[in-house]
Amino acid sequence: MAANKYSAFAPIGLKFRDERPFVILRTLADVARVLMQDWPLDDGEDYVVAIKACADALIGATSPEELGQALLLAAKEADISAFALVHDRNLEEAFTNQRLSVQG
Repeated sequence: MAANKYSAFAPIGLKFRDERPFVILRTLADVARVLMQDWPLDDGEDYVVAIKACADALIGATSPEELGQALLLAAKEADISAFALVHDRNLEEAFTNQRLSVQG
């Protein structure tokens, strides 16, 4: 399984409890940056699992989906609001068609 730091996975949104803006993580590099630079605690058990999963995903040893699950657990542990974002092309097309019919 090959991967790199720009590999995409199902986006995850994070809202920290302080004044930081909402963050959307779209790539493995995004996840690594947030875990290493922005995470509010670095001694939680789920945090350590997420760090390991991130390192493994960067070298292709684990899937981006497994990393996403580890990240969601670490966010819960750190009291960070987190949720998976789903891109639904059918919904996007329906919205676009509706907007076009209202305009024209």
